[in-house]
Amino acid sequence: MIKIAVLILLLIVAWMSLRSMEPRTLYYPDRIMIANPSVYWLAYDDLQLTDEDGTRIHGWFLPGAKPITILFCHGNAGNISHRLDKAMRLHSTGAGLLFFDYRGFGLSEGTPTEAGTYQDAEAAYRYLIETKRLKPEQIVFQGESLGCAVATEMAIRHPEAGGLILESPFTSTVAMAKRIFPWLPVKWIVRYRYDNLSKIPKIKMPLLIMHSPQDDIVPFEMGRALFAAAPEPKQFVELVGDHNEGYAESGDRYRRAVEDFLNKIRLHASGGFR
Repeated sequence: MIKIAVLILLLIVAWMSLRSMEPRTLYYPDRIMIANPSVYWLAYDDLQLTDEDGTRIHGWFLPGAKPITILFCHGNAGNISHRLDKAMRLHSTGAGLLFFDYRGFGLSEGTPTEAGTYQDAEAAYRYLIETKRLKPEQIVFQGESLGCAVATEMAIRHPEAGGLILESPFTSTVAMAKRIFPWLPVKWIVRYRYDNLSKIPKIKMPLLIMHSPQDDIVPFEMGRALFAAAPEPKQFVELVGDHNEGYAESGDRYRRAVEDFLNKIRLHASGGFR
């Protein structure tokens, strides 16, 4: 009985240790800001947003020529200053942009969690609605990698928004963990599920998924699985290149896919999205 008790205790300690490691294996924030949009001669407002729990979130708002704004949810590493090249490409579509850092990233306060990333995106959404006076249909949620889960959650919470763009999305963190640690009972360890596959059938807005077969981090088949599970109207664009630089390696294909999608959204209300 003593041996059994010791074994159970060791298993519990191992389980708790693995769970405590989860944030360090999921989030890789960088506090150092390396630049701002002015390096690309882009006008912007520097933002300090406040979450419902009081956490202060940093972001940038870049006004656009078109009456539509992309609320951009970045991936699990770095901060928004590492995505200025992507911001420039997206801004060239004519859309306005709101880039923000999750808690614990860049100049944002706090420590990242799944629920916290959703709260941070909500603060960005409220800014567009309450301060910029945008209508929900003028807002498009876009996510890259981990940010796809945040954008998808926002699309479910705000079905009246204009559209959803997912770039290199995974089905869930549990599925990703199984690929990396096939010998571990990850289903019982992972707390932050970011379960896109169970959520994607619930969205009620136009969807664009972009993914590259050469993605070296998130398997291409995960993007295809999400596309298959999503309701219409939807569109899939195949990129080229690896996970982090595929948008750049795809050249004009990336920018053109986003721009075409934004133009189609304007027709969606009248049944013209195809």
